Amino acid sequence: MSSGKAEEKKKAKWGIAHIYSSFNDTIITITDLTGAETIARYSGGMIVKADREESSPYAAMQAAFRAAREAMEKGIVGINIKVRAPGGHGPKTPGPGAQAAIRALARAGLRIGRIEEVTPIPHDGTRQPGGRRGRRV
Repeated sequence: MSSGKAEEKKKAKWGIAHIYSSFNDTIITITDLTGAETIARYSGGMIVKADREESSPYAAMQAAFRAAREAMEKGIVGINIKVRAPGGHGPKTPGPGAQAAIRALARAGLRIGRIEEVTPIPHDGTRQPGGRRGRRV
């Protein structure tokens, strides 16, 4: 009896969903736990045709659904989520697609472990673009 349970537990594979969300696009990559093997990869630009809609919550949601479906076909049952904004000298807040992508992954039937924020924060990095007097709008 116990061997069946052990086999069941062994088959339950977990992965990591890397969600990169900028104001121009949302990219969802599902990897194994080491992060070396990519299982599914989708972006907002693969869903919609208009450039301005690549970062929209709708495009992110559809990309997440497709990535989740592909991952579940390959035996993934649960995921840990890593959310990333552009960071560096760019914006440090994720774009509009991040929230929608997380919600879509949960709704697709994947179990969600931990959600982590992995935006790179510079410790006095390179100089910001825009010049001394800033970007004049």
